Amino acid sequence: MLMEFPTERYYVDYDKDADVLYISFERPQKATETEVSEEGVLLRYREDKLVGITILNASRFKFKVKVKAV
Repeated sequence: MLMEFPTERYYVDYDKDADVLYISFERPQKATETEVSEEGVLLRYREDKLVGITILNASRFKFKVKVKAV
């Protein structure tokens, strides 16, 4: 699986109704190809460059997020 993100800045969106997590490395993504894993993780590419990740049924993963006050 992906060990590090291809960029320092990325965007995260979660659609609660669809239970889909979107991670975009560029806005807009404009992906031209998609690789789909058996686990429901979609790797979105524009040519050979990874521009985003989509995770289906995202709530099955337990994410702990700590937000640091600025």
